[in-house]
Amino acid sequence: MWNDIELLLNDDTGQLPVGLGHECGTALYQVDTLLQITSSEKVSANPQLHACSSRDGSIVVVDRSVALLDSTGLSLLMHIQFDTNVDVVGMCQDKQFLVVGERSGSLHLIHIPSKQTLLTKFEIFLLGFLGVYHMFILTSNGCFCIMCVPLGKTQEAEILSTGFINNSFSSPFVVIPSSPTHKLQGQIKTSFIATGEHHSLGCQDFVISNSVNKIHLIIGVSTKNVIITNILSTWDIYSLTLIWDWPLLHIEEFLLTTESDSSEKKMILTSLLMRSLMVFALPTMQQLYCLEVSLISSLVQSGIWTDTIYFLEGIHEKPSEDPVSIVVMRSLTEALPENRLSRLLHKHKFTEAENFATQFGLDVELVYKVKANTILEKLASASLGSYCQEALLDLGNEAKENLQKIQDSQFVVNYCINAPWPLYETTREMLNYAKVRVRGLFVLRAQARLTTFYEAFGLEKFSGIAWTEFLNNEDMFKIIVFQLEKGNLACAQYLWLRHQADFESSFDEKMLKDLFNAIHFPAPLKELCVWLKNFVIPFSRRVVPDGQKILAKWLEQAARNLELTDKANWPENGLQVAEIFFTSKNQGELGVTAFGKWTPLRCGDCEEIQRLKKLVNDLQELRNLYRKYNCRLAFCDFEKENATTIVFRMLDKILAPELVPSILEKFIKPYLYEHNLQKDELLLQYVKDLLERCRTRSISVFETAWEAKAVAVIGCISDTDLKFDAVLQIMHGAVVPWSAAVEQLVKQHLEMNHVKVKLLQESYRLMEMKKLLRAYGIRDTNLLKDRRVLRWLVRYILKQDTPTCLEDALKIVEAYMLPTGEVYFLRVMDLIDKERGEESLALLKSLPLAKAEEVAERLTLGGRLVLQNKADDPEEVPKLFTPQSVDTSYSGKGEQYECGESLKMFETLATLQEYFIFLSDKEYRNPSLISALLEDHISSYEHVRSATRSRNVQAVNCNSEGGRAKTPPTESRLYRLALLLQVSKHELGEKLALRALDDGKTELSKSSKNYCWNENTGKLLFAVCQRLCHMLGADVPMITPDGMDLPAVIHELAGQAATLCSPDLVLDCLELCKYASLAKEIHGQCQMDSYEFTAEATSGGDKDPYEEWTNDDFFKEDGIVLDPRTSLPVVYELISAVLPICEDKLYPLESQSLAHRTFMEGLNFLLPVGSPFSAAVQNLLECSQFQLALQLTVWGCGSCLQHSILTTLDLALREKVTSMKERSSSVIRTSVLNLLHKVFNSRVIDQNLALGYCTILPKEEMFNKLWEIINNSWQNYRKVLAVALVGAELADRYGEAEEMRKFQEMVIDAEWGIQLGKFGISFETVFRQPPIRKKELIRVLVQNPEVDTGLILSYCSTFMLDSDAALQLCIETLLLQNSNTNDVEDDSAESSERQPHSTLLARALQIIPLLNSTKDLVMSLSGILYKLDPYDYETLEIVLKVIQSADEKNTSIQLSQALSLLKHLKSYTRISAPVDQEHQYVLEQMIPLSPAAHTRLPFHLLFFRTSHSFWNIISAELSEETFPTLLLISKLMKVSLDTFHMSAVRHVFEKKLKPKIFEMRSSGSTSIVNKETIKTVQALQSFLLSIVNPEWAVAMAHKIAQEFPIGPDHVQALKFCLYLAEKWLKSTTDESHGKAEILQRNLHAQYKRAATENVLITNNLNSGEHLKFMGKPANLIVLLYEHHSIDQRFQNPAGRNYPDIHVAAKEIAEINNLDMNKICDKLLAKWLCPSTPPPGVSHHFGSRPMDYSSRMLYAITTADTSPFGDTQLTFAHRTRAFRCLLYLADTNTVESLFKKPFEKVKYILKCCIYLAELEILNIPYTYESFHKSPKEGMIKGLWKNHSHEPRAVRLVTELSLEYKVYDPQLWNGLLQKLLGFNLLDLPAFALGCLLVIPHSEKREQQIQGLLSTCKKETVLQQLDEHMDTGELVAFASQISSLVLDSIIKEKLYEQFWKTKYYPLLKQHLINTHRIKELVDYFAKNNCLDDATALIKEYQEKCGNPVLADVSASDLLKVKQTISAPQAVFSPFSLKTHPASCKNTF
Repeated sequence: MWNDIELLLNDDTGQLPVGLGHECGTALYQVDTLLQITSSEKVSANPQLHACSSRDGSIVVVDRSVALLDSTGLSLLMHIQFDTNVDVVGMCQDKQFLVVGERSGSLHLIHIPSKQTLLTKFEIFLLGFLGVYHMFILTSNGCFCIMCVPLGKTQEAEILSTGFINNSFSSPFVVIPSSPTHKLQGQIKTSFIATGEHHSLGCQDFVISNSVNKIHLIIGVSTKNVIITNILSTWDIYSLTLIWDWPLLHIEEFLLTTESDSSEKKMILTSLLMRSLMVFALPTMQQLYCLEVSLISSLVQSGIWTDTIYFLEGIHEKPSEDPVSIVVMRSLTEALPENRLSRLLHKHKFTEAENFATQFGLDVELVYKVKANTILEKLASASLGSYCQEALLDLGNEAKENLQKIQDSQFVVNYCINAPWPLYETTREMLNYAKVRVRGLFVLRAQARLTTFYEAFGLEKFSGIAWTEFLNNEDMFKIIVFQLEKGNLACAQYLWLRHQADFESSFDEKMLKDLFNAIHFPAPLKELCVWLKNFVIPFSRRVVPDGQKILAKWLEQAARNLELTDKANWPENGLQVAEIFFTSKNQGELGVTAFGKWTPLRCGDCEEIQRLKKLVNDLQELRNLYRKYNCRLAFCDFEKENATTIVFRMLDKILAPELVPSILEKFIKPYLYEHNLQKDELLLQYVKDLLERCRTRSISVFETAWEAKAVAVIGCISDTDLKFDAVLQIMHGAVVPWSAAVEQLVKQHLEMNHVKVKLLQESYRLMEMKKLLRAYGIRDTNLLKDRRVLRWLVRYILKQDTPTCLEDALKIVEAYMLPTGEVYFLRVMDLIDKERGEESLALLKSLPLAKAEEVAERLTLGGRLVLQNKADDPEEVPKLFTPQSVDTSYSGKGEQYECGESLKMFETLATLQEYFIFLSDKEYRNPSLISALLEDHISSYEHVRSATRSRNVQAVNCNSEGGRAKTPPTESRLYRLALLLQVSKHELGEKLALRALDDGKTELSKSSKNYCWNENTGKLLFAVCQRLCHMLGADVPMITPDGMDLPAVIHELAGQAATLCSPDLVLDCLELCKYASLAKEIHGQCQMDSYEFTAEATSGGDKDPYEEWTNDDFFKEDGIVLDPRTSLPVVYELISAVLPICEDKLYPLESQSLAHRTFMEGLNFLLPVGSPFSAAVQNLLECSQFQLALQLTVWGCGSCLQHSILTTLDLALREKVTSMKERSSSVIRTSVLNLLHKVFNSRVIDQNLALGYCTILPKEEMFNKLWEIINNSWQNYRKVLAVALVGAELADRYGEAEEMRKFQEMVIDAEWGIQLGKFGISFETVFRQPPIRKKELIRVLVQNPEVDTGLILSYCSTFMLDSDAALQLCIETLLLQNSNTNDVEDDSAESSERQPHSTLLARALQIIPLLNSTKDLVMSLSGILYKLDPYDYETLEIVLKVIQSADEKNTSIQLSQALSLLKHLKSYTRISAPVDQEHQYVLEQMIPLSPAAHTRLPFHLLFFRTSHSFWNIISAELSEETFPTLLLISKLMKVSLDTFHMSAVRHVFEKKLKPKIFEMRSSGSTSIVNKETIKTVQALQSFLLSIVNPEWAVAMAHKIAQEFPIGPDHVQALKFCLYLAEKWLKSTTDESHGKAEILQRNLHAQYKRAATENVLITNNLNSGEHLKFMGKPANLIVLLYEHHSIDQRFQNPAGRNYPDIHVAAKEIAEINNLDMNKICDKLLAKWLCPSTPPPGVSHHFGSRPMDYSSRMLYAITTADTSPFGDTQLTFAHRTRAFRCLLYLADTNTVESLFKKPFEKVKYILKCCIYLAELEILNIPYTYESFHKSPKEGMIKGLWKNHSHEPRAVRLVTELSLEYKVYDPQLWNGLLQKLLGFNLLDLPAFALGCLLVIPHSEKREQQIQGLLSTCKKETVLQQLDEHMDTGELVAFASQISSLVLDSIIKEKLYEQFWKTKYYPLLKQHLINTHRIKELVDYFAKNNCLDDATALIKEYQEKCGNPVLADVSASDLLKVKQTISAPQAVFSPFSLKTHPASCKNTF
C-alpha cells in the first residue's frame, strides 16, 4: 500500500538511496526531486505509475494510491487509497471535483474541498474520461456518453442520489441513477455508442477533440491485436495521414512542450528499453538532453505551454532485481552555467562541478575551496560522532588532497590550523603540512597546543570541536580551573606544567583562591598532593607570598573535608594533604644544579599556619588511633578529646560487652602503655564517666546496655580496691531495679572478704529501699531521709495490700530501726477492715508472743473504743469483730482471767453482728434486754415456718430496730442465737418441741436433736421412727424437706430414742437401731439420682466422728450400686415385719419386736418376714453386696431363731426355721469366701475383720484358703504379711503349732520385705529362703545410705549373721560412698544423693564402738587409702580420721602429718594443669583422672612420693598468691627452702612477668612495671632476698635480667643484680670473694651497656650503626649528632617522633661519666670549621641557649679565625655558620645582629655560597669584589678558564640561572658539558621530553636511540624516585611501558629476573599477552615452577583458570606440543592474537 507521501525540498534530494542517472547533451537541465512515495507494506510487484499536471495541480497515481497536489507542488491536497488499481483520474471545475476510475470498473466522483464521494460504484472493465461537463466512459465494446453533467451547479446543490439499473452490454453491469430525485437530474442525457458494428478488435483508448459545437471522439483498438508497437510517428490531424515515424526509437511515452517565451517546440520521450528520458528539438528531432532513468518511469502528462518537465520514477532502495520500493516525482528545468555550477556546488557534486567548471571555463579553485569548506563542515559534524574511524581517515585524506590543489597558501594554513580535524593524527599531519607550506610562529604555537592537548586530554577526548576550542582559548588558567572542577586532575596538572609561564605574570591571590576552590574531592589524592607539593605551593610562595594564609586555610579545610568525601582512606588522606605545606620545597630546590637549601621556611607566625600544624599533629595521632588501636573517631570529636577521654571513646565503641576484655588487651592496653596511662585508674574513671553521662540524659528503665558495658569494664580492673570503688559507683548509678548483670556483680563482691564490703552492703540496702519504693510508684528516694515521713510511707505501702506489702513495710522500719509493732497493728487493722479475718489471725499467730500480745492489746483497746462510740446507724459501726476476726484479738498465750473474759465477750459481740444486733459491752450484760431479743427471734422463726407450711414461699422480712431487712431466722441460727444470749440448747429445744406438739407439726424429727433428753422424748422418737419405717415399707408417698437423708435421720432418731427411752422400750429400740442402721447402709449403696433422699455426706465438718472411725479406718466393701426403689422398700418392709406396730397396750418389759415377742396362738409372726427377707438377701447377693447380705442374713435369721426359741415347739414352725437356716448357711459361706477375697485385696486390710470371717468356716478349709492367697500374692509383702498374721492368729486360736510357726516365718520375711522396700532394696532373692541365704543381702544393705546401723544389726540378729563383718563393710561403704575409686558395687548409689562427708564420718565413728575388734578395719582402711582418688581430700580425711579413731598403734602412716597436709591442701586452689606424673599415677592405679585434678593437688604424690614428685607438682603452682600456702606445705614436708624459693622466683616470673614481656613487645610498650605488676616485682625481690645461698640468688636474678628485653626493666634488673652481687661480696671473705668481685665487675659493664642501649631505644636511635659504638660512648654521642632526623626535622617541621638528640646525648654521658661540654666543643669545631667542609648543616646548637648560639654563629660568620682554635676561617666555614644562624634564629635576631633587613642578609648568604665555590676553585674573590663585578663577564670568564672542571661547570650553570644570563652559545656548551660530566644523568626526564615531539617518526627515532644507550634499570629507578614527585608525572606510565617494551625486545629477562622490577615486567607481559618468550626463558633455565606460576597467573587473568591443578611438566608439554595452527590459540602467540586469550590451552 503506497500510503506514505513525503514532499521534498531540493536539499532533501541527497537523502534518497539512489541518485540521478547519467546525464548527457548540449542543454543544461536542473533536476529536482519533488515528491517521494513509499509503501508501508512489502512491495511484491513493480507499481503502475501515471500522472497528469495542469495549472490547477497535479495528480499522481501509484497502483491504488491517488495523490492530489497543488499547482506549486509544495502542498498535498488529498491522498486516497482505493480497492483496486486506478487507471484513470481527472480534475475539473477549478479543482472542485476529482474523477477516479478503478480497474475493477468503479468510477468515483469526489468533491475535493469536502473530500466527499458524490458518485461511485460504476463498475466497468475499461474506463475513459474527458471534459468537464460531458463524461465518456469507454467499455470493451463501446462508449457511454453522459452529457450535460452540471458539475458547477452540483457543488451548490445537494449531493446526487444513486440507484441501480441493469445493462445489456458486455460489461457486467453499469450503475447509474435509476430514479433521479435531484431537480437537475432531468438535464443529464445519457447514450451508448457501440463499436461492434465497426470492428471486433475491442477498445483500448480514445482521443477527444472539442470544437465549438462538436465533439470528435477517436477510439483506439486493443494493442494486443496490432503488430506495430512503441514507434513514434506524426500524423496530420485533419486528414489523419502519416507524416513521419521513427522506428529505431523504442518509445513508451511522449510529451510535447514549448517554453512560454519561445516558439521552439520540444518533444520529451521516455524509452524504457534504453532506460532514458530524452529531449528532442522539433522539427529537427535533434537530441538536446538525455537522462538515465529506471525501468519503472512515467511522464507526467501536462499542457504544452510549460517550462518544467515532470516525470515519475521508481527507485530500488538497494541494487537488486526486487520490485522498486520508492516512487519519486522529479522536475527538469533548463539553467545557466554559473547557476548550474552553483547548484552543483550546493549539492556537493564536486566532481561534476570540477568537470563542469573546466568545460565551461569557470574558476576551478572555487570548487576546491568550496569542497574544502564542505569537508570542514563534515569534520565539524564528525566531531559529534556521526562518522566511523575509516570515514574520518577518508575525510582527512580527501581534505589533504584537496588542499594540495589550492594555490592560496594563506587559505591553506588558516584552514589547517582552524579546521576541526576529528582525528589527532590528521590534525598533526595537517599542521605539519601547514608548517611546510608556511613557516611561522602561529603554526608552531598550534603544534605546541596540539601536543598539550594530546598529553592533557588523550586521544579519546580529541575531537574537532574540542581541539578548535582549546586552540582558540587564550586563558589557559581558566582551562586549568575548569579541568579541576571536572575532576580531571592529571589534565590540569599537565596544563599547569606546560603553561605555567603563560599566567605567572598575572597570577594573584584571587586566582589562587579560584584555583583551590576548583579542586574537588574525591580526586586522585596522591597525584594531587604531588602536584601541590612540588609545583603549586612553591609557585604560590614565589609569585604570591601573601597567599600562604590562603593556602594553609584551604589545606586545612581540604584535609578536614576528606573525612566525609573519602572516608575509606581517612585519616591518612587528610594527613597527606595537610602536611604537604610543610614538606613542599621552595621553587628551584628540586633543580638538578641546585646547591641545597639556603633559608628555612619562615611562615609559621600566622594563625592559619599554626592551625594547620596542629591539624597535622592531630591527624598523626588520629592515624595511630585508626590503624594501631582500631578506634575510629570523628575528627571533630577527636579534637575535643585528650588521651584519657580517647580511651573512653575506645571503650564506647565496643558494642558487645563480652568483647571488652579482648579489645582492651589487643588495642587499649598498647595505647595506655604509649601514653603512660594507668589502666585500673582509667577504667574506674571511665565507669564514673559512663554513669555521669547516663545521669545527664533521659534513659529508659529497660536501657541497661551501659550497665553491661560497665560490668564488663569492672571485670578488667585488676586492683581490688579500685574494683570495689567501681562497683560502688555502679550501685549508685544503676537504674533501679538493677539488671541481672549488676545484681550478679554486686552479689559477687558482697561475698568477698574486703574492707569495703560494708560500704557495698550499705549501698545494697539503699538500693533495696529504692527498688521497694519504685515498686509502689514512689521515685523520690529523698523521702527516706525524713523519719517523719517514714510512718506515712509505711501506711501507704500497707494500704496497697500487695502480697509483699507487710514484708516491704517491715524492711523499711527495720532498715531505719523503728518499732515493728505498729506495722503489724496497722496491717491487722487493714485486714479486719477488708473482712479478711483469717489472714489477720494467721498473721498474729506467726508473731512472737510478746509482739502478738502487744498487737492484741492495741486491738482490744481499739475495739472497746469503737463499741462505745458507735453511731445510731449500725451500718456505720466498723465490723471490727466478724466471726473470722474475733480470733485476731486472741493472743493464744494469755492466762489472765481478764483477757479470757474480754476474748469471750468480743467473740459473742462479733457473732451477734451477723444477726444485725449491735450491742456494747454494757448492753450485753442487761438480762431483760437479752430475753426480749430471744423472744422476738422465736416469734419470727415460727412465723417463717407457718408461711413455709402454707406454701407461702415468699421471703419474710424481719425488721430490726432500724427497719432494715434481716435474714429470716432458721432453726440453726435460732439455736446459735440462743447460745449467744446465754440460753442452752436443751431449753430452747424443749420450748420448740412443746410448741410443735401443741401445734400438731410433723417436723419433730428434724429438730429432735434439740429436744430435752428424757424418757418421753425417747418414746416419742421411737414412735416416729417406727411409723416412718412402716410408711417406707408400705411405699406410702411422703413429702420430706429438700436435702433430708431420711434413712440417716431415722437411724439417728432411733439411736436417740434408744438412749433416752425407758427400760421397757430398750429392746425394741435396740432392734430398731440395728435394722435402721442396716437400712442406712443399704441406702448408702444406692443410686440417689432418681430418689428423693440425699446422699450421705462423706466429708466435712458435719460428719459423725464415729462414722468416720468405723468407715475410714476399716474395710469398706465395694459392690454394684443398688436401686433405691427396689432395695429400700424391701428392707423397710422387713423392718416392719420384725417391728410391727402394736395397737394393744403393752405391759412392762413387754416387747414389740419379733425377736422378743412371745408366741400367740393362731398367729404366725414369721410369715410376714419370709418374703421381704429372701428378696432383700437375693438383691444384695446379685449386686455383690456380700457384707450387707451377710449382715442381713445373720440378723434376720437370728431374729427368727430367737423368736422360735421363745415360741412353743410347733412342728411346722420348726421345719420352716430349719429350711431358713440351711439357706442362710449357704448364703453365709458364699458371702464369707467372697468377703475374704475382698478384704485381703483392699487398700487397707482389716485383719480383725478377716480373722472374724475365718472363724465362721471350718479351720482346714480356711488354712488352705490362706496359703492359696499367700502363694498367689507374689511379692505383695503387705498382703502376705496381713494373711500371715491372720493365719498365725487363727492357728494360735486353734492350737495348730506347726501352722503357727510357718505363718510366723512368713510374717518375718514379709516384714523385712516391707521394711527394706522402703529403702528401695529388693527382698525378692531371699524371700521365703533359709537364713543362710539372707547373708547375700548385707552388702546391699550397707551400700544403701538410708539404712542405719541399727537396722543392719537387727537384720544380722534376726537371721543370725556375723555383725563385725557387716559393720566393717558398713564403715568402708560409708567412707567410700563419695569416692571416685569406690569399687564396691552400688547400683543405688548412682540414683541417690551424696551425703556430706561430715555425716558419713559421724556415722562411721558411731559404728566403731560397736566393733569387737578394730584391727581388721585399720588394715583394710590402710589398704584402701592407697587406692583412693588422690584429689578426693574429703574421703581421704575421713578415712584418716577413722583410722585415727580406731586407735591402732601399728599403723605405718604419719596420721597427724597427713591430716595437716590435707588441711593445707583443702585451703589451696590449684592454678596449673596436672603434670605427667599425675597421669601416670592414675593409670597405675587404674582410676580415672578426677575433674578435681584441675583445682586440687594430688595427696598421694606429695605425701607418699615426696622425693620423686614433690617439686614437679609444686613448681608449677608457685605464684604470688600461692606462695604462703606452698611455703607451709614445703615446711611441713621438710624440703629445701632455698630450692623452693628458687622455684618460686622462676615460676612466678614465667607466669606473671614473662607473658607481660611478650605482651610488651607486641604492644610496643617499654616497661612492664606498673601498678598491676609492681607487687609481683617486689615479691620476686623478696623471694630472691630470702634465698640463703647468695650465689644462687645472684645467678637467678641475673638469669631473670637476661629475660628482659633491652629497656628500663632490663636496666633495673641489672641494677638489682648489682645489689645482690655487692651483698654477696660483702658477706664473703674466703676464695669465693674473688669470684664475687669478678661477677660484680661484669655486671657493672653489662649495666652501663644496657643503660646506654636503653637510652638509644627510648629515643628511637637504636640503629645498627649506633649500636656498634655502645662500647665507645663518646664516639656514639658524636655519631648521634650526625643523625638523619636532624635534616628531616627541618625539611618537615610538622613531622612527629623525631628523636631528641640532646637528651639522649646527655643521658649517655651521665651513664658513662663523660664531660658533655668537651664533646660539644669538639663537635662544633668539627662541623663549623673543618679542614674539608662535610655535607649537611650542624644543628647542635639546640642544646645551648639561643642567645649564646646566635652570637657565636654571628662571630664565626664575620671573623677571620675560628673561636675553637687558630684555624683560618674560609667562606665555606662562614657559609655553614651563616646557614645555622638563619635556621636557628628568628628574623628579629638576625636583623639585630647584622643591622640589615632580612632579605639583604639572605643575599649575603647567597653571595657567601658562591664565594665558597669560587674559593674551592682557587679563584680569589671578596664579598665586595663579587658584589660589584659584572656578572655576565665573570660567568663567561669562569667558563672560559674552568670549563674542563665539573664543579666549575655546575657553578657556571647556577650563576647563569641566578643572574639570567641566557647566551645560546654559552648554554649550548653548558648542556654538552653537563651531559658529558653526567651532571644531567636523568634519562627518564629525557624520555619524558622526547614524548612531546610532534613528529611521530622523529619521536620514535629519538626515543629508541635514547633507550639503546641508557640503562633500563636506571630509568625504572628514576621513575620510582622522581616521576611520582617530579615535573613529568604525566608521562610516568608511558615511559614505563617504553622501557619495559625495550627490555622485552632485547630479551633482558636474566638481568631483571631477580630484581624488584620483575613483577612490573611480568605484569606488563601479561597485560600485553606476550608471555611466550618469558616462559621459554624459564623453561631453558629449568625454572619450571616459575614458568608454571606465570602461565597460571596468565590463565586467571584471562578468566580461564582451568589448568590451576595441572603440574608444571604437563603445562610445558602442552606448550611444546602446540603445532602451528594451534599456535593461534596458545598464549605464546597472543602478541598477534590478543582476542584469543580466553581460548588459551
